[in-house]
Order: sequence, then C-alpha cells, then structure tokens
Amino acid sequence: MRLWVGACGAALLAMTPVAAFAAKPVTPPAATAGLTRQEGLVPVYVDAAKGRILVSLPAPDRDGVAGRYLYVSALKTGLGSAPVGLDRARLGDTQVLAFRRVGGKVVAEFENPRFRAAGAPAAEQTAAREAFATSVVWAGKIEEVAADGRLLVDLSGFLARDVIGIADALKQAGEAGYKPVADLTMADPAAVKVFPENVEFEALQTYASDTPGPETRNIAPDPKLITLTVRHSLVKLPEPGFQPRVFDNRSGAFDRVVLDYAAPLDRDIVQRLAVRFRLEKTDPSAAVSTVKKPIVFYVDRAAPEPIRTALQEGAQWWAKAFEAAGLKDAYRVEILPEGADPLDVRYNVINWVNRATRGWSYGQVVADPRTGEIVKGSVLLGSLRVRQDMLIFEGLVGADESGRGGPNDPIQVALARIRQLSAHEVGHSLGFAHNFAASSQDRASVMDYPAPRVKLTDGRIDLSDAYGVGVGRWDNFIVDWLYGDGDPAAKAKAGLASLRYIADSDARPVGSGQPHGAIWDDGADPVAELARVLAVRRVAIDRFGPQALRPGEAAQALKRKYVPIYLLHRYQLEAAAKVLGGVDFSYAVKGDAAMKAEVVPAAQQRAALAGLLAAMTPEALDTPDALIPLMSSGQSGDNDRQYDIEVFDGAGGPVFDALNAADVGAGMVLDNLLAPPRLARLTEQHRRDPAQPGVGEVADRLIAQAFSPASGRYAEVARRIQTRTALELAAAARRPDVSPAAKAEIAQRLADLAVRLKAQPGADPSDRAHRLTLAALLQDKEELVRVLGQPKRRPEAPPGMPIGSDED
Repeated sequence: MRLWVGACGAALLAMTPVAAFAAKPVTPPAATAGLTRQEGLVPVYVDAAKGRILVSLPAPDRDGVAGRYLYVSALKTGLGSAPVGLDRARLGDTQVLAFRRVGGKVVAEFENPRFRAAGAPAAEQTAAREAFATSVVWAGKIEEVAADGRLLVDLSGFLARDVIGIADALKQAGEAGYKPVADLTMADPAAVKVFPENVEFEALQTYASDTPGPETRNIAPDPKLITLTVRHSLVKLPEPGFQPRVFDNRSGAFDRVVLDYAAPLDRDIVQRLAVRFRLEKTDPSAAVSTVKKPIVFYVDRAAPEPIRTALQEGAQWWAKAFEAAGLKDAYRVEILPEGADPLDVRYNVINWVNRATRGWSYGQVVADPRTGEIVKGSVLLGSLRVRQDMLIFEGLVGADESGRGGPNDPIQVALARIRQLSAHEVGHSLGFAHNFAASSQDRASVMDYPAPRVKLTDGRIDLSDAYGVGVGRWDNFIVDWLYGDGDPAAKAKAGLASLRYIADSDARPVGSGQPHGAIWDDGADPVAELARVLAVRRVAIDRFGPQALRPGEAAQALKRKYVPIYLLHRYQLEAAAKVLGGVDFSYAVKGDAAMKAEVVPAAQQRAALAGLLAAMTPEALDTPDALIPLMSSGQSGDNDRQYDIEVFDGAGGPVFDALNAADVGAGMVLDNLLAPPRLARLTEQHRRDPAQPGVGEVADRLIAQAFSPASGRYAEVARRIQTRTALELAAAARRPDVSPAAKAEIAQRLADLAVRLKAQPGADPSDRAHRLTLAALLQDKEELVRVLGQPKRRPEAPPGMPIGSDED
C-alpha cells in the first residue's frame, strides 16, 4: 500500500485502519468468541476484560515459521531526562522477527541476517545461517489451531518485556537499582491499532528502585516508581526489488555491515550496505523523472509556532538536492495530519520532544537489516535546544532586541538555527552521516555542527550571518551519491577530489589530529578563527550586563547567560588544537590522489600553540569588576536543576567566583594541549623531523606562558593558572595512556620548574607563598599523588554541548 496516492484527502483515506473496511467472511476461532476481530497485517482480537491481545498467525510453513516481520520498539512516553536518554519517540533496534511453532508453543525469534551466503547453493546458505546464534526472546502457548492451520496466540507477555533496555539505560546514567515490576507492567488492549502493512501494540512498563538518582528524583512524581509506555510494531517485510547500494568509504553515508560467506576469494567477506530509502524513478531512462513513491516527512503538531513552520522550512531544504539529482518531486515536508499517530511506521516524523534539561536532538531510522532499506525516518528534536540558543543570543546582543525583527533579534536568529537543525537531523534519517569538515569549506553541509558566526561590525556584535540558509555543496553530492543514477564509485572519487569529508570518529575526540575536522567550529583556518572569536568574546564580555535579562527576569539568570559568553571560544579551541600535532588524511581508496596523509607544517603547528596559549592569559580569563556584583544575586524558592548544572561553581554561595571561572578556562586549554594522542603524535613527528615541535617545546612554552609576570588584579588569576598548569602537567606525566617519551619530557620540565620556584620565590608575600608551596608539592611525590587522586581536584566546566555523550 502506498502512503500517498495524490492529494491530502486521498492520503488520509489510505491511512484509515482496515477495520473500517469490509473484511472477507471468516470463521473466528472458538477461543475468540465474543471478541471483535480487527483485520489487518495479522488479524487481532482484543480481550479488554482479561487484558489479553490475541493474534491469528499464518499456518506454519515446513520450517515451522508462522509469519516473518520487521519488528521495532519505541517509547511512546519518555522519562524526560536528557542524561538518561529515554525520550519520547526513541526507537529500539529494527529486527527480523519470526514466529515459529515449537510443539504446543509459539516462540518469537529474532533472526540473524547479518551472516549470510548470498546466492549460494542451499547447503551453503544453511551452513552460514546455522553457524550463528539467533535470539528466542519469548514463548507463548498456542490458544487454538484453526481448521486452516492458523495459530491463535496471546502476545501480552511478549509486549511486557523490557525490549528497549530501560533498566540498563537507567543504570548507565547513574540511576541504580531499577527493575521491572511484574504486577505494574502490562499490555494495553485499548491501544491496539491495526493497518494493512503494520500492527501497533503498547504496554505500560513500570520500574522500581529503592535508590533513585538525581534525574528521576527531579522528574518522577514518585521517583521509586517510574512508568513508561512502550510501543511495539510488527511491519510487513518490504517487497522484493529494492536495490542495495554498496557503501563507499568516501561517501558520508550510514552503513549496515553484513558478512557474506559466499564471497569469492578476491572479495572481502565483510561487506557494507548503504542505508537509504527505496526511491525509484517512474521513467528510469530519463535524466530527470518523478518517482513512484516520494519521501514525505511530517512535522509533529506538538511543535509550537513559529517553531513548527521553521522546522518545516528547514527540512524542506533537501528538496532542491533531490531535484538536482534528477529526482523530481521526490521529497517534501508537511505538517502531520490531525489525528495521525507519529509512531505509526508509515509516517516519517520530525518529533518535538520535551525534557527537564536540554539535550541532544537526533535522527533515527527503521531499516530492514537484510538490505539497509529505510522503512521509516524518525527525528527527535529537543525543545530546550532553541531555549539555549536564546540564552546565548540574549547574552550577546541583549534580551531587549527580542521581537524587534532584524538581524540581531534573538528570536529570529534562534529560528534560523532551528531551520538548520531540522535539516541536519532529517539528513540523518535520510541516511547521511555527519561531515565535520564542512565548516572549513564555507558551510558546505548542514551535516556539520554549526557554531553561530558572530561578527563584529563597527565594534558591535553582529548576528546577521549567524547561520547559513539551504543545503550546501556536500549535501548535493551525498544526495546524488545515495539516491541518484550513475556509477557510485566514480561519484565518490570525484567528490573526494573536490570536497573534504571528516567523520565523527576523527572529529569528536579532543585528542584527534585531523586539522579540518572539529565540531561547533567555523572557518577555513581554525587558528585565525580562534583569534577572531577571542576578539568577539572580549567585546561580548565587556558589554555583558543587565540588558541580557528579560523584563522581570531574576538577576541570578545573569550567571547562566554569562557562561556561554565567557566560554564562547571553547569549541574553536578544540579546532585550533587539532592543528598541533595534526595530520591531514582522507578516506581514500586505492587509486585516489588523496591516499597520502600529510603532517601539518611546523609553522602552522607553532601558530596553533601560540593561539591556544593566548586563550589562557590572565587578561583573557579575568572577569570585569563591574560584572561580579551584578552576578552575585541569589534566588529564593526551590532549585531549578537546569539552572544549577549550567553555571560556574562558586566558593561563596550565590557570590560569583571569577577565579573559579578562570580555572575552568585554563583547564580547557590544558585539556586540549595535553591530550595523550596529541602528545604521542608530537613525539613521533619530532622524532621523524626535528624541525617539528615536540613535547618538550610545548611544555616549555606552556610553562613560560603560565609563569610569566603578572601584577595587580591579574596576579591572583595568574597564580590560579599556574597551579592548574602544574597539576595538569603532573597528571599527564602519570597517565598510563601517555607515551613514555612524553612522560619523561614533562617530568623533567616539572622538576626544573620546582627548583626554579624554590630558588626564585619573589618578594611579593602572596607570590612567595604560592611559589614555595607549589615547589614543595611538585617535589613531594606522595603528596602530589594524593592531590592528583582527589575526585574534585579541579572545577568542572558547565556543559556546553547538549547534555549527553552521543547525538546519533
């Protein structure tokens, strides 16, 4: 059945439950007497009185299989906690589920299509299939066998399982002890929905713990008992005819790994299939053609205006890329029809998700694990992301600019970001991975994480070019590669020759060394951009004040709005650091011109080191005197957890601690400079070419910068930076993942530093006390180990990215 057959009215008719249409006359099983039969993918009988959900499965084949389907689970209701991640509309894995008769029972078995012998003789296929385990996840007794062999089974127990992994997710997030409560977990007969190509079931699942953690205590009415509604979908297997596309290392697509034991000896057994929708031209011979079934995404009606319209506008950007690939009217975005269920597998939905604290947005898919064919795209957009953007823009230009229109209106800039975010997450649900090199190629892709481009115009903050509009050059390439005609390998080769692609694994880690791969950065030259952002940051800090507050807003909110302004450069720091010890490489294959990796030239590495050190001077890290009393207001009443975790810790209650903020700022630079992989590359590059900076040079310049003379208001800031520098160097010299050569270089510099501090403590009493105490600590190995082992030896930076460890 097609989801769309024409105009909206026809589409709604096509999505009406089949129970509304006349069904073929059948003789109902005796066990279902008095129950209403709902006809669809499988006939369903709902027993509301006894809480049973009975399904009539096809007669078993000779292997005992009584039906094979795609199976996917999802959360209809979420916990509302970003760190835990149990969000509304979160999907579980897509499985191939077979119901198999074994004696008087039917078992639910997840098959294992990852291992195969495609196209081989039957014996080889059987050998490959039987060599690897399947998973029988449930067994239920057969209630009745019909005259035609159909099996009647009560699925209620199957639906009550913790298939999402709720207990594990809670445990991993520090919410210990939660276990399913059998008496409070049950299938919901009233929630059954039956359609021609899918059947939807729900279950209430309750989990109990005597030791709830901070997230559940902050959210649940009774944190010892939390209840979520889990959706289960049985989906008809896709029709034959889908043409899998072999994944290409250069493509920037998502992939599914399969092992084909029928592969010839000159081909790898491990093969990768690109994940994509089935998109077929009505005229395959035409360069430009309409398609048989367009991809349609629907915006959740739960999203409020004007956000809903912005989501639709941003997601619609992809239409031009499909047109450019020769696929006419192949993609569109609409508002979810009134009454439609966003979890129905027939709808690709941009879901609007509320949480107690801000968190990630992400794009998911329901995809056939056998072929990589996407059956459903599901985007989850966290509602508090746009609120965080508002805080940043209000801090930069003032809350009084909101609603005025124009380039510096925080509302308009936040909506521009929402459009970009919508396009980004829908891109994931279309099969596109991140490309974290796009920011270095003039916004070549919406699949990067965009930093707001904050400019200075006549010395004032200018947000007129904060975010790009529309998809970029890389986006046109990836749509054409994944969905267009032509030779995919030739396209990938051409794409690599003109565009740069950097994946998550080489961009996210602080210690990664790809100089063009970073997140939340901007510009072709990361070092020059860091200097520019630091200049913008200086202006933003100097003008920050009460104008950042909305009318009637509590003064304490200044502390929260100050954090993203003070740390405006935090991600550009990471980008610049990747130049130091950097290696420019690609995802080339044999024959590509880009096969050879190149070490970043020494001059550029030293420029990056200088740029990073400029970000940890006392002048850069100090907070102006005028701001401190403004940010020292308190708040009566109950605490707001979102506020509490997004401000700098302080030593005096509500009083703002400028030295603590400086400590955090210095720590960010040090984390980047002293990342173990970076130290290892510096050692190796210097070994091969003495002209390249080594660990010793980095340590020397770092110590020289930190211990350069400072006086007046900057003296105590300098002493805080010096302590942090010495402790982080000492910690690096003791880390097991730091190379022996790097440890030796750092340890020797610290020994020399201790001798120098002890011999030259200075005349200023505070300076003298600081230097002698620090020297004594560096020379007392046991005390140094004790200090480094303290769990809170350094202040934590407030979270910058959405809270969590992964977006996708």
